[in-house]
Amino acid sequence: MQPILVLNGPNLNLLGTREPTIYGHETLADVEALCAATAKVHGLTAECRQSNREYELIDWIQGARGTASAVVINPGAFTHTSVAILDALSAFEGPVIEVHISNIHKREPFRHHSYVSGRADAVIAGAGVQGYAFAIERAARLVKA
Repeated sequence: MQPILVLNGPNLNLLGTREPTIYGHETLADVEALCAATAKVHGLTAECRQSNREYELIDWIQGARGTASAVVINPGAFTHTSVAILDALSAFEGPVIEVHISNIHKREPFRHHSYVSGRADAVIAGAGVQGYAFAIERAARLVKA
């Protein structure tokens, strides 16, 4: 079966050191290990990538067409600004799960709107990095359905 593509947007490379009171102490490497372990339980693999560049995330999403079974994405700040990421996700045929470590609805008002949610099959917010495991589990269920 094709891998689940796990994408992380801007500043998520700073996990563990950036605002730990909001994002926790786990690192991006911890998140990637969690995704791989969760996917393995479901007989799948997770391919994890991170970029601070919008165009790179878009290229990866476009490249997932026909090569990934699902996309799990934490678009970071692009959540609230990127119609281009929404458009790329809309061209992807498989499940899309949106993840946010913090509860974006309890934060600044500009964070309450997500362009990505318009395409997402599920949105997980406020569960910390455990949200990635939830996202992989949901993606696995949708892929196998």
